[in-house]
Amino acid sequence: MGEYVLEMNNITKVFPGVKALDNVSLKVRPGSVHALMGENGAGKSTLMKCLFGIYQEDGGEIILDGKRENITSSKQALDLGVSMIHQELHPIRFRPVMENIWLGRFPMMGIAVDKKAMIRKTKELFKEIELDINPEVLAGSLSASNLQLVEIAKAVSYNSKIIIMDEPTSSLTDNETEHLFKIIRQLKAGGCAIIYISHKMEEILKIADEVTIMRDGQYVGTWPAGELTTDLIISRMVGRDMTNRFPPRTHTPGKEVVLKVTDLCSPLKRSFQHVSFELHRGEILGIGGLVGAQRTEVVEALFGLRTIESGEVEKDGEVFKVKSVQDAKRHGIALLTEERRATGVFGILSVLDNTVIASQKNYANKGVLQKRKRVKAAEESNRQLNVKTPSLETLMQNLSGGNQQKVLIARWLLTHPDILILDEPTRGIDVGAKYEIYTIMLDLVKQGKSIIMISSEMPELLGISDRIMVMCEGRVSGVLNRDEADQIKVMQLATKFAQ
Repeated sequence: MGEYVLEMNNITKVFPGVKALDNVSLKVRPGSVHALMGENGAGKSTLMKCLFGIYQEDGGEIILDGKRENITSSKQALDLGVSMIHQELHPIRFRPVMENIWLGRFPMMGIAVDKKAMIRKTKELFKEIELDINPEVLAGSLSASNLQLVEIAKAVSYNSKIIIMDEPTSSLTDNETEHLFKIIRQLKAGGCAIIYISHKMEEILKIADEVTIMRDGQYVGTWPAGELTTDLIISRMVGRDMTNRFPPRTHTPGKEVVLKVTDLCSPLKRSFQHVSFELHRGEILGIGGLVGAQRTEVVEALFGLRTIESGEVEKDGEVFKVKSVQDAKRHGIALLTEERRATGVFGILSVLDNTVIASQKNYANKGVLQKRKRVKAAEESNRQLNVKTPSLETLMQNLSGGNQQKVLIARWLLTHPDILILDEPTRGIDVGAKYEIYTIMLDLVKQGKSIIMISSEMPELLGISDRIMVMCEGRVSGVLNRDEADQIKVMQLATKFAQ
C-alpha cells in the first residue's frame, strides 16, 4: 500500500444550473482521521457521494489502494471497502435493529434466515464497540441518538478500509460523542481511515489528524489539524474573517406579553409538567436544556402536535385551546421543526412548492391555484431571506442545508405569524449560513414578531437570546436574563433536578 489509501484527483460534478464540484482533490492516509470541512453548499457531501457510488463524477479519478476505480453503486463501494454513515438517518423503523444492520447480507441456514446467528453476530458487534442496545427491539423505538449509534455500528460491521462519517454527532449527547471518539480511535488503531464531516470546530480539532477545507465546490487546502485554530478554519471556510459570530444587537424587546403559558402539563407523566412562562413582543426567548429535557415536546404542544392535559395558553390576553395545528396557525403561531428533512422539507418538490405549501389557500381563486400569485409570493420571500437557488423550479433536495432552512422560514413567514417557534434552527448549518439565520431572526423581532428558539448550542443560546428559559426533566428550572446568563449558570439549571 502506498502513502494514501484514497486519492480523489480533480473531481468535477455538474448538476443542472450548478457546478457542485470543480476540480476537487482529497488524499487520505490509512489509520488516520481526515476531516472534511466547508460551509453548506461547499460540496462536501457531493464529493463523498461520488466516492460512495451514489453520484458519478463528470471528471477526475478515484484511486483506492493505488488502483483506479470507477465506482457506479453503493454496493460496489462497500465491496471495495468504503462505507458511509449518512447525515440523514433512514432506518426501516418497523424491523428489528439487527435486521437494519445486516440488511442485504443476512446469515442464512439453507434458504432460511438464521435468526440465532444474526442475534449472536449483532451482540458480538455491539460488545466490540460497547453499545448497550437490544438487537431485537424495533429500530423505530430507539431515540435519534441510539439510531445514530446503530448506524455507526453498521458501518463498522463491514470491516471497511474507509468509513465516511457525515455529521455523525448531530444527534449525540456529549457522553455519546465521547463514546464515538473511542470507537474512532479503535478503528484508527486497526488501520481504518475515517473521513469525518462536521461543523463542530471543537470536535474536529480534538479528533482529526488532517483537515481539508472546501469552499463553493472548490478545494481550498489540506493542513495538519495541529496547525489550525477555530478562527483559522472559519476564515478559510468562508473566505473572510468572521470576528463576530453573531450580528450586533440594536433592538430591545417590548414589555407587552404576547404569549402566556401557565402550568402546562402533558398526559404523559415522563413528559413536560407544570411549565409556565411568558413571551414578550419583539423578544427572542431561548430554551436551553440537555437531551430529554422535553423542550421539543413543549413547543410541539403549543403548535397542536401533542396533547395538553391541563394548563392554560393565552395569546394577546385571550385564553385559547390548542387542539390542532390549525388552532395554532389561526392564532398566529408557526413552528419550524427540529428534523428538517423528516418533518419539514419536501425534497422531490420544487423550491416554489416548498415555500408556499403552508399558505396555499391565499393563492386560490374558487379552488383553483393561481400560479402567478404563488410565484410572486415565493420570489419576494426568498429574496428577502437571501435564498441561493438557481430557480424556483429547482428541487428542494438540491439546495444546501442552510438554504433549505431559509426556505422553511420563508414558508412560515407567508402564514403571517406573530410567534415563530424555531427548534434547533441552525443544526447542521455552517457558520456563514448561521450568521444569515441570526440576521433574519433579529430583523423579525425588530418588526414586532416574537421568537421562541430551542438550541443545544450554548454559544447560540447566549449569543442570540434576550432571555433563556432552562428546562430539566420536563420542568422549567429557571429563567435567565441576557446580561446575567453564562455557560455555568445555564448548565447548573440544566442539571438541577438530575443531580
